[in-house]
Amino acid sequence: MSQLHLDTLGVHAGYQPDATGAVMPPIYTSSTYAQDAPGQHRGYEYARSGNPTRAAFEKALAELEGGVAGFAFASGLAAMSTVLELLDAGSEIVALDDLYGGAWRLFEKVRNRSAGLKTRYVAPDDIAALRAAITPATQLVWLEIPTNPLLKVADLAAVVEAAHAVGALVVVDATFSTPYLLRPLDYGADIVIHSVTKFLNGHSDVIGGAAIVRTPELAERLGYLQNAVGGVLDPFSSFLALRGLRTLALRMQRHSSNALGIAQWLEGQAAVEKVAYPLLPSHPQYALAQRQFKRGVGGVVSVWLKADEAGVRRFIAALQLFTLAESLGGVESLLNLPWAMTHASIPEADRLRRGVSPNLLRLSVGVEHIDDLIADLQAGFAAI
Repeated sequence: MSQLHLDTLGVHAGYQPDATGAVMPPIYTSSTYAQDAPGQHRGYEYARSGNPTRAAFEKALAELEGGVAGFAFASGLAAMSTVLELLDAGSEIVALDDLYGGAWRLFEKVRNRSAGLKTRYVAPDDIAALRAAITPATQLVWLEIPTNPLLKVADLAAVVEAAHAVGALVVVDATFSTPYLLRPLDYGADIVIHSVTKFLNGHSDVIGGAAIVRTPELAERLGYLQNAVGGVLDPFSSFLALRGLRTLALRMQRHSSNALGIAQWLEGQAAVEKVAYPLLPSHPQYALAQRQFKRGVGGVVSVWLKADEAGVRRFIAALQLFTLAESLGGVESLLNLPWAMTHASIPEADRLRRGVSPNLLRLSVGVEHIDDLIADLQAGFAAI
């Protein structure tokens, strides 16, 4: 199916009607499978090792990303944790310094202690510093595209070139962009990670993660680790996530157009200090974003208000359509205050240095009518 357009592939990837004619895969809840003889099974033996519903979702992920295999996990952090198991104790990682707070917590508060992993952080928009940070000791380069929550864009081809020159793996968290907007494996990245919870599922009713790999060697290694570590996605969530993939193209088109329109509108508001959205001409990496993103850049907009803490809270309280909540990527619009929510685990000095300040809001722009969303934001500004 690889020759199909992504719009079509999203609808058909991963599954063809079975012997019953079922258009969608059944939810196989069995934890174990009958064997014809000891060690002789029909493709499935134990549900942690493999499940037909999960396999359909994993196959769809691989097809959409252009990878050789996909692996579904119980959460985005479960996917990240299992990918890190590819590294030996004491390995060196180079990571972008604007990244999801849970990833920072995993690197610094868990794997540094338990496995001696050493992580050095580099600004996403400083490719010279990134090249300098990558040494022969570097085993893995970790990036998000766009970054969370500042929406910076790394030069993917340049990162891959620098990392592969020393034999390091490149892992890209592409949760914000999805394969509809960007396929990092096409640039030579080794592994793509997603929080399935977000745009891939798209309906705020699943917790899940995924990793898709570029080579058979990585597929063998990560498949072994998925089974050995065991943080797999359950059958019902796999079914829901595959259902979400079927409308990915339609949703990402609307997310992206709404987000761009709202970002443009926000730039004209007197109470706004700054807006971050890669397809705004004011974004420092606008030209790079245009080259790397051909269909839009997704549904997340970050905005800094000209307001103190009390003003920010009044703005939030006045909103009706933008719900204050963790997460993003659902059909409904959400609002997050990274300072106190998703990035609160990062030390205060680091947050401030990176631009994650108390007046920064991250908008997950949904698929509602843009005029209604703008009216909602107008009510927020009136409350400041």
